Amino acid sequence: MANLKADRRARSVQIAGVDLYVNNPIMALGSPDWIRDDLELGGAPAASSDTHVIVRVQAQTVLIKVRLFQDHGQGVASDPSFTTVFNGSLYLADRRFVIGDVLGESRFVKYIGGPQRWRVRVTVDDPKGYARAADVVLCVEE
Repeated sequence: MANLKADRRARSVQIAGVDLYVNNPIMALGSPDWIRDDLELGGAPAASSDTHVIVRVQAQTVLIKVRLFQDHGQGVASDPSFTTVFNGSLYLADRRFVIGDVLGESRFVKYIGGPQRWRVRVTVDDPKGYARAADVVLCVEE
């Protein structure tokens, strides 16, 4: 039984998956708190603050498919056709991770527990602004 528990802790697992319809072409990932007003994409595919990542996506035409993984030490291999648009640290004060549009009209909330600071990697299928799919990997920051 102990070996089974140790094996579970070492693996990376998908902890959520959501198909999200967004009205706004910007998807927000991170804390359930309000997004800072000065967080803007400009010409970049993603931008971040201490608590959020925003990503340009295709709005009002397709469901945006988002897979959420938790890395327990082995690393999660990205889909080779996806491009990394963010790889950094986020502060999640209440240990919940939100996937939604920046207006808050479409939201998915996942309690992830653990510490308040997480290493987050976001990869998308189209970094030029027409992303229809994203993979998000959370790893405890040491």
